[in-house]
Amino acid sequence: MRYSHRAVYPLLNPTPDALMPRRVVDVLVPVALDQTYSYSVPEGLDLTVGDVVTVPLAAREVTAVVWAENPNPDPRLHNRLKDISGKLDVPPLREELRRFVDWVSTYTLASRGMVARMTLRMGEHLGPERVRLGVRLVGAPPARMTAARARVLDLLSDGLLRPKSEAAKEAGVSVSVIEGLVDEGTLTVEPMPREKPMQPPDPAFAEPDFSPEQSAAAAEMHALAQKDDFAVALLDGVTGSGKTEVYFEAVAEIIRKGRQALILMPEIALTGQFLDRFSQRFGVRPIEWHSELTPRTRARNWLAVANGEAQIVVGARSALFLPYADLGLIVVDEEHDQAYKQSDGAHYHARDMAVVRGHIAKIPVVLSSATPSVETEVNARTGRYTRIALPSRFGGQHMPQIEAIDLRREGPPRGRFISPPLAEAVKFAVERREQALLFLNRRGYAPLTLCRACGHRFSCNICDAWLVDHRFRQRLVCHHCGFSMPRPHQCPQCGAEESLAAIGPGVERLQEEVANLFPEARTMVLSSDLITDIETMRSELNEIAEGRVDIIIGTQLVAKGHNFPRLNLVGVVDADLGLGNGDPRAAERTFQLLNQVIGRAGREQGRGVGYLQTHQPEHPVMKALVASDRKAFYDSEIEARERAAYPPFGRLAALIIAAANRPDAEGFARKLVGLAPREERVIVLGPAEAPLAVIKGRHRFRILVKSQRVFDLSGYLRTWLAAAPKTKGSLTLEVDIDPQSFL
Repeated sequence: MRYSHRAVYPLLNPTPDALMPRRVVDVLVPVALDQTYSYSVPEGLDLTVGDVVTVPLAAREVTAVVWAENPNPDPRLHNRLKDISGKLDVPPLREELRRFVDWVSTYTLASRGMVARMTLRMGEHLGPERVRLGVRLVGAPPARMTAARARVLDLLSDGLLRPKSEAAKEAGVSVSVIEGLVDEGTLTVEPMPREKPMQPPDPAFAEPDFSPEQSAAAAEMHALAQKDDFAVALLDGVTGSGKTEVYFEAVAEIIRKGRQALILMPEIALTGQFLDRFSQRFGVRPIEWHSELTPRTRARNWLAVANGEAQIVVGARSALFLPYADLGLIVVDEEHDQAYKQSDGAHYHARDMAVVRGHIAKIPVVLSSATPSVETEVNARTGRYTRIALPSRFGGQHMPQIEAIDLRREGPPRGRFISPPLAEAVKFAVERREQALLFLNRRGYAPLTLCRACGHRFSCNICDAWLVDHRFRQRLVCHHCGFSMPRPHQCPQCGAEESLAAIGPGVERLQEEVANLFPEARTMVLSSDLITDIETMRSELNEIAEGRVDIIIGTQLVAKGHNFPRLNLVGVVDADLGLGNGDPRAAERTFQLLNQVIGRAGREQGRGVGYLQTHQPEHPVMKALVASDRKAFYDSEIEARERAAYPPFGRLAALIIAAANRPDAEGFARKLVGLAPREERVIVLGPAEAPLAVIKGRHRFRILVKSQRVFDLSGYLRTWLAAAPKTKGSLTLEVDIDPQSFL
C-alpha cells in the first residue's frame, strides 16, 4: 500500500476560513520516491486527474502529475498544504499510461516517481516556442575583410536566411564572426519562419508489390491491426524476408483508423535506412525519439505525441513511456536484442513492458525478429503469441551458405587473426567488386596491453578490468567507467622502453591487418567508440550502402537492420567470443548475433556466404548455424532452460550491492541474505563477488534470487527489502527483475 506524504501540524485557534473545505489532490512528483504528495488546488484552477502541473517542492518548482483526488484530507492540514502553482497547457496523461506507470513500478520495484519521470522528461522544456533568429546578406562588404568573413559572405551570397549557428558552422567560423558582420550592417537579423506542421502519413502512398508469402503475412498483420483488443503476434522471418514492409501493413491500417503507432528499435543507428524506407512507403518521415535529439526537438515531439499530431513514432526503448493521445499499435523490431534492457534507474525490459502496455491499453503488439528470444519462441510454441512466418527471402534470394573454419587446423600465421581460407575468400570478393564484412565484437585495437619485460598488465585504476588499447586515439581506455590514459612509451612497473605488447585483436588491429593483406581495398571500421554522433553514423552507413567501401570491419553495430546491396561475404573472426563468459544466455546471444551478422550477406544479388572462425566447430551453436537448423538450436536451448528452471520456465532477480570498500559491500550482502524470508518456492544464491568485482572504484557483490514461474517474485522481494537495514554512506542496493546481464 502506498500512502501520500502529509506532514501533520496542529492548528491552534482555527479561523472560520481555515475550517472551510478546500479541494486537495495527490500529486506524483518525478523524483526517486514511491509516494504521492498532497497539494491544495487554488480557487479557479480547473484540474482533472492526469493533468501536468507545476508544484513547489522544497525550494524549487517541479513538473508533476495529478495522480488522484484526495476526498478526505485531514482538516488539520487545511492551512498547511502548499498550493499547486499552475497547470501546463498540455493534454493530461491518460488513465492507461498512469496504470502502466503503476504496473512498471510494482513489477520492477522502481519508485513510481522515477517511472513517472520517464513520461515527463521534457516537461521543463515545454511552453511557448522561442523565436529562432536567422541572418541574411543585405549590406556592403565590411571595411576590414578577413578570410573568415569572406567565407561567410560567400556562403550567404544566395540571399537566403540561415540560422546564425548553422551559418557559422557551414562557413567554418565562430558565431562572433557572424555577430561582427551584423554590427557592421553587412548582415541583418530576421525571425526564421516557423516550421511547417507535421504532414500525416499516407497509407496509400506507395503500396508494395508483395510475394505470395508476404501477402499472406500482410493480410494477417492487417487483420491484427483491425482488432481493437490486445493480442501479440511474432513476425518470424529470416533475414531479408521483408519483415519491415509486412508490419508496415499493420501500421497502414492504424493510420487509416486515425490512431497512433509506436515502432521500437534497439539502436538509433538503425533508424537512418529505416526512416528512408518509411518515407518511401508513406510519403513522410515519422517523428523520432532517442537520446540524440536536441532538448527543443524532444519537447516539440513530446507535445506532438501528447496531442495526437504525431501519428507514427520511431524510437528507442524510452519511447514506450510517451503520453500517446490514442495509441493503437506497438511494434518491437529486433525484439530479441539485449539493448531493450534498461540497466540503470528503473530496470525494465522494453519488449516485455511493450506487451504490458499493449495489454493495459487493449491494443495489438507485434514482435519482429529473425532469431526470436527463447522467451518469445516458447510463447509462440505454446500459443500465447500468434506466429506469422516468413521462411524465405524476398525476390527469391537464397540464405547465405555458412562454413566453419577450424582454427585448430587452419589457423592464421603467428601475429595474424585472419585465417588463410578467409583471406582467400575476401580477396576473391574484392576482385569481383563485391563487399566483404569482417566481424569482431571487440572495440579498440587490443583488449590487453602488457610489458614483455616484466609481465605488467595495464588495468583500470578504479575498475576490475583491463585497459583496452585504442590505437586510433593513442589511449588506453576502460570500457566500463570511461577512464583513459595516454599510451605510454615505457613500462610504469620496470621502466623498460618500447616493451609494450598488444595482446589479442580488436577491430582497429583487424583493420591494420586488412590494410597489409589488401592494400588496394577501401576499408572502413564501424564501431560505436569511433562515431561521434548519429549523423556521422548514418553518413558512414550510406557510404557502405552506396558501394564506396570494399571491406567493412565492424562490431555488433553492423549486425542488425542494415541493408548493404553489394555485401555477399561475411567473415566472423572470433565466433567463440561470446561463449566463454559463464552467462546463462551466452549460447542464445551468440546464435542470434552470428545469425544476424551473417544475414547481412547476399540480400540483393549473388549468393551470400558466411565463414565462422572457431576453435569449437562441434559446439551446438556452431553446428546449428552451419546446418542452418534453427529448430535444433531452439529445441536444445529450451530443453536446457527447462531443466535448469531458468526463464521462461522460472523467474530470476538480481540484487547488486556496491560500496566504496569490499568489507562494507560483503557485510551488507551477507546480512541481507540472512533476512531473506523462508519460502519453498524461492532459492537465494549468494552473496558472491560479481564477475566484474569493481566498477568505478565500487566493490560489487551479487545475490541471485530464483523462483517458480508463477510465483510473485516482485512481492517477495518487496517484503524482504522492507525488513532490510537502510543503506548508508557509500552503500547502494540495486534490484534487477529479469536480469539480462550477469556481470
